[in-house]
Amino acid sequence: MILKTLPQDEYELIDTGEGQKLERYGPYVLCRPDPEAIWKKILPQDKWKNADMEFIRNGNRTKWITKEGVAKNWNISFGNLSFQITPSSFKHTGLFPEQLLNWQWMENVIKNRFVSSQTAPSGPRVKSPDHAVSLSNSANQIPRVLNLFAYTGGATLACAKAGAEVCHVDGSKTAVLWARRNAELSGLKNAPIRWIVEDVLMFLRREIKRGHRYDAIIMDPPSFGHGPKDELWKIESNFLELMELCKQILSDKPLFVLINGYTAGYSAIAYQNNLMYMMEGYNGNIEIGELTIKETSTERLLPCGIFARWSNIV
Repeated sequence: MILKTLPQDEYELIDTGEGQKLERYGPYVLCRPDPEAIWKKILPQDKWKNADMEFIRNGNRTKWITKEGVAKNWNISFGNLSFQITPSSFKHTGLFPEQLLNWQWMENVIKNRFVSSQTAPSGPRVKSPDHAVSLSNSANQIPRVLNLFAYTGGATLACAKAGAEVCHVDGSKTAVLWARRNAELSGLKNAPIRWIVEDVLMFLRREIKRGHRYDAIIMDPPSFGHGPKDELWKIESNFLELMELCKQILSDKPLFVLINGYTAGYSAIAYQNNLMYMMEGYNGNIEIGELTIKETSTERLLPCGIFARWSNIV
């Protein structure tokens, strides 16, 4: 399966090629490196040179070359949500447009729960003293979603907008503050979102001990990273434990599990194999594939990552 993000009012992929991509985020056009773009550019070079911002890498040093008058950050609407765009020293902007169809898929699964479910949600709904948001809504049939490695919160906001309670977990305080800002911009400041700055594995172990369960899990594990207390994450060493802990924290009647992958060299089949084990005994369907963005004026697709997802809607 290939998921294609098409041009939007305030985002478009203008051109790609020769290791770069040209994108428009609201009023500004950005030029960034992209190792997947191993083909020829279509637009003439002067179009690329007219970009408002260009990311430059020289050895271990990076910088953005910015035209005069361009803001350091600005807001755009995307996928019926709003995001603060802030080009970072890692070339990221804070938005991953290729995830749009995954967000829409999660929204549909969550809304289906409200329509079809006539029984109380499964799994204990225990409120811990340190919870900032009530997690006990069994009378309202509200699904509980756990978003791990949640970064700036696109999936968190999509699920909250659909009516779910969401627990947003990331090891970066900066990322969580950014996600909270996006929630405010999207009109979701008071949505039932629990914001957690913690190492993901540490958090999962603690939630299991607390007896908490979730109806859906989203994860976007990086290749390498550190938690807030310098906890080390390596996908080749820690991914199996992550999946095992997630298996233990699922409710009895889960809605969905989504794994996103940006680690070079891994196949969506590898994630599928893990989901087959994790969801053994549950009645549902697994889909795998690539995340892509379509160029504005051509049929070319820019590959951006992989995904594997399970849902109980067959």
